Amino acid sequence: MDIRGFRDLKIWQQGKSLALEIYAVSHNFSRDELFALTSQMRRAAISIPSNIAEGYNRRYKKEYQRFLFIALGSCAELETQTEIASDLKYLDIKCKERLLEKIDHESRMLRS
Repeated sequence: MDIRGFRDLKIWQQGKSLALEIYAVSHNFSRDELFALTSQMRRAAISIPSNIAEGYNRRYKKEYQRFLFIALGSCAELETQTEIASDLKYLDIKCKERLLEKIDHESRMLRS
């Protein structure tokens, strides 16, 4: 496959998909969490594909790697927030496991 831009990157596509899923599941969180956990999870999730895109468009390998490491940090944040959301009973165990699996997959892709 010919990669013409960041939208062609599988890692960006999966990061975007993860962000959309986080928006969907956090929609039902308590209204008390709107400016706390909901906002934090959404920002971390959006940060992943955003940093991949920004790094790719910098066109320098070291810059791209730096932005991939930032995206990796956002994965760790999102993983922690997912655990907390589950502990607070905002996510059922099946949803939590699905999200953690997707976050782990994205993290492994970012490391390689």
